[in-house]
Amino acid sequence: MPRPRRVARVPSSPRRLARDRHGRGLRSPVTGPHLPLLTTRIDEFEMTIAATASYLRGLWPELDGVVFEVAQAPAEAIHVDHVDRWRVSHDERRIVFFRLPIVRFLRLQEGEDKDEKLLIESCVFRAVGELIGRDPWELAPGRYRHF
Repeated sequence: MPRPRRVARVPSSPRRLARDRHGRGLRSPVTGPHLPLLTTRIDEFEMTIAATASYLRGLWPELDGVVFEVAQAPAEAIHVDHVDRWRVSHDERRIVFFRLPIVRFLRLQEGEDKDEKLLIESCVFRAVGELIGRDPWELAPGRYRHF
């Protein structure tokens, strides 16, 4: 006995087909409405650089207009004797931080997030010091006095 043929439904829009599969309703975010959004390690790295850069911009007016960027590690940053962790361009007033060399330089155990943030902040301080021609410890006197 032959099967009855189904009549193909034409969705009202192509977006509806992707969002309402099998009549189950719209897809919801993975975390749900009552939980905070998930943050990745890349997001944490970028937020630490942005927070440190904004702190230094508040202290040093020379940093107005300086662009802080985050990139992976390009091939031209790898040398025979070292790996660049940042690149400072004085002409463009731009600092590019390479995430992988900075993070891979750490050999952290689980739960040592504070040490990772301190290393990232120290890279930002050293790169900004290189850009404006100052020692990194002069940029924020008293910031790390408690260590």
